[in-house]
Amino acid sequence: MERLVIVGAGFAGMHAALAAARLRDISGVSPDELEIAVVAPEPHLVIRPRLYESAPATMTAPLSPLFDSIDVRYVRASVDRIDSADSTVGIVEADGARRVLRYERLVLAAGSQLFRPNIPGLATYGFSVDQLEDAITLDRHLMGLAHRPASASRNTVVVAGGGFTGIEVATEMPSRLRAILGSGADIRVVILDRNDVIAPAMGPNPRPLIEQALQGTGVETRLGAGVEALDATGVTLSNGERIESATVIWAGGMRASPLTAQLEAECDRSGRVIVDADLRVPGTPQVFAAGDTARAVTDSLGHVSLMSCQHANRLGAVAGYNAAADLLGVATEPYRQKNYVTCLDLGPTAIFTRGWDSQVEITGDEAKAMKREINTKWIYPPRADRTAAFEASEWARLVDY
Repeated sequence: MERLVIVGAGFAGMHAALAAARLRDISGVSPDELEIAVVAPEPHLVIRPRLYESAPATMTAPLSPLFDSIDVRYVRASVDRIDSADSTVGIVEADGARRVLRYERLVLAAGSQLFRPNIPGLATYGFSVDQLEDAITLDRHLMGLAHRPASASRNTVVVAGGGFTGIEVATEMPSRLRAILGSGADIRVVILDRNDVIAPAMGPNPRPLIEQALQGTGVETRLGAGVEALDATGVTLSNGERIESATVIWAGGMRASPLTAQLEAECDRSGRVIVDADLRVPGTPQVFAAGDTARAVTDSLGHVSLMSCQHANRLGAVAGYNAAADLLGVATEPYRQKNYVTCLDLGPTAIFTRGWDSQVEITGDEAKAMKREINTKWIYPPRADRTAAFEASEWARLVDY
């Protein structure tokens, strides 16, 4: 029996499993001949794009029924070692037991983590919405503010980072705080960013609408300044200003899973493996990378994939297909994702953009309805039905936005 191991059960890992299982199925190969195994600590998909919302503990979707429906084996464990020379991964099971899992092909889809620089007080006093437990911890903290006496520190939230995540967190905060502290509470929300403009990666096209939405929700900005230090009651900025706040949320940059460093391959500044056109790791033909662990060229113009759900779905589907194809004697296919869209939540409103230059197409209530549709339906796993699962796999692999 040959084995395809997929490390990670996020968006990329899930779609890698779906695509590999579909190709195995249409090739007439049984699971006894080609085993597809997903290794992850928990058998559920964390709906990471929604962790800025309230009630983050509910932002998961079960994967075991889906995997069972397509004959994919789930291994509840964490991978802490990749031996590409020996074609094995070292895994640590829930009870601490360690063992080795052999593979013929490997898809590394272990995701990413928030980059936390060595800023005094950040590790002790900073919050985030990076991982599920982080978001749950923040949610509990916010709920607990209602039991504290009113003060500037209690009523103020500072979001460090004016990118996509920081903006969504900040514009959600006014309504969350009023629900907890009361409609009459004198709340304050501030975005900090070292850049001179908000949302620098999105370019100038949507910026006026973003700035208008921030003003409309009462969110302040402090641009050209970063976090110098945190303590229990506030944050000191790099320009010397101090803001009293019991809630500082770090929304800085991301770093790929440290497992990428165990591969003998070139990585970018974010730790992502720079992969070939078919998402194979150069010099390691048995290993493919997808999602936030892969830096892949998306089109003939040289654009590269981003650490986003949108790119993770396609990267995972193509990597899973190609890894299985390699074992089944089927031609692999190049990864291409020409179109790029964003739907940015802005609290009571939203904006939808298309293209790498972020041309605004939809705004207001219509964009907010689209964001709600994306967050509550489109990014969730397909139902645990073989036909539905394989249809979702093809959509992720072939349909461009």
